[in-house]
Amino acid sequence: MALILNIETATTVCSVSIAKDGKLIAFKEQGGEYSHAENLTVFIQDVLQQANVQLIELNAIAVSKGPGSYTGLRIGVSAAKGLCYALEIPLIAINTLEHLSLLVSENEKKDVLYCPMIDARRMEVYCSVFKKNGECILPTCAKIIDENSFEDILKINTLFYFGDGAEKCKAVLSNNKNAIFIKDIFTSAKSMVKLSEQAYANKLFEDVAYFEPFYLKDFVAGKKKEDN
Repeated sequence: MALILNIETATTVCSVSIAKDGKLIAFKEQGGEYSHAENLTVFIQDVLQQANVQLIELNAIAVSKGPGSYTGLRIGVSAAKGLCYALEIPLIAINTLEHLSLLVSENEKKDVLYCPMIDARRMEVYCSVFKKNGECILPTCAKIIDENSFEDILKINTLFYFGDGAEKCKAVLSNNKNAIFIKDIFTSAKSMVKLSEQAYANKLFEDVAYFEPFYLKDFVAGKKKEDN
């Protein structure tokens, strides 16, 4: 049982929550564009105030570890590591796709599978497939989507697609009757609460000094334009 600060910056959503004994007690987020550098510290202060909690009372900090935006992940992980180091408390890392899946699976009664998708380049997404109980049947991967993607799974299962990478895949995959697309599901620190509490109870902590985000792919910087 613990008081945990959860930080999610893997996508365009900047989201922060505080949970006590596995129950959400404070929450703030903003989506639409990458504004993590400006908002994250302010959001942390806001949720601490909402919860009437001081930093020194926290038992651990959980961060969404990726996959996702290279810059977003670095901002979130750097903030989490800095706080853990200063407060001398454990760091917990939560797979971004796993907690995104919980946003849908916890409210669904049907026997279906869940495929959270995070937008990458062009027709590529970061994705995974989970059962309702959280069991992962397709490990996190970077997948270029075409009409044959998930073919074996879709033959015998209904598969729910969601996340900020799902919409661009709809035209390619929706011809299969077992493919269901769910709108407006985005990464959120709210869905980290259950997993971070479980990790704390099982002492699944990261090495604060050496932990790095789960980028999945190497960062590729755009070439600087040369002056004429």
